Amino acid sequence: MSARILAFANQKGGVAKTTTTLSMAAALAERGRRVLAVDMDPQGALTYSMGIDPDTLDETVNDVLVRRLPVEKVVIAREFDLIPANIDLAGAEAVLLAKTGREYALQRALRDVLPAYDYILIDCPPSLGILTINALTAAHGVVIPLQSEALSHRGVGQLIETLEDIRRFTNPELEVVGVIPTMYDGRSNHAREVLEDVGRRYDVPVLAPAVKRSIRFAEATQAGKSILTYAPNHQGAEAYRALAGVLEGEEVDGERPSEEEA
Repeated sequence: MSARILAFANQKGGVAKTTTTLSMAAALAERGRRVLAVDMDPQGALTYSMGIDPDTLDETVNDVLVRRLPVEKVVIAREFDLIPANIDLAGAEAVLLAKTGREYALQRALRDVLPAYDYILIDCPPSLGILTINALTAAHGVVIPLQSEALSHRGVGQLIETLEDIRRFTNPELEVVGVIPTMYDGRSNHAREVLEDVGRRYDVPVLAPAVKRSIRFAEATQAGKSILTYAPNHQGAEAYRALAGVLEGEEVDGERPSEEEA
């Protein structure tokens, strides 16, 4: 059976996209799934969050995309497998733009390892450039981490338009899995109204439970671990476990949290 590929995308930075990719990968691995995460951000945030210094790496996803190095040559095993990234990836956009079939570079690279995994999760850069287009072209579904604030969802419409272009030109089967509310403060009517507006305006599922704001996520990143490993009993870890169940078709209590926990 072939892996299900999910791209985590939002061109707005600071919405906990990398944290969500990392936490969902860890939650799925915890459930016994074979998981590969792909860092497609030249900042290497996912790589760093897993306790790996991007600047020390000789071979990364850049070599996979540009030199067509086999994926197996760059995979690093941690809580789950990782294709890392560093600043070298910033030059890949210019190289790919000069290549025929540039949108399909990642899809081609992943083809040989699909049978080895149950899930492949792609952490997209905060942009809608060729790297994100590669991720969306390779993916079966897209998950949109979204901070529950008014200004944070203004870019969702632009992303939805990009997804429509992807369906039209490179990946007609791409589906929107849903929005994951992040940094959520359930004490605020505003946060609830934002999520209701997003679901209604863009006709996309808003997945539950929402993930509440917590300093524990920053601490986990500093420690180079996922929240599930760093603080396994924390409510943030429990939220991502529940969301992993949602990805696997399980139904969970959709009630959103009512108060913030540090």
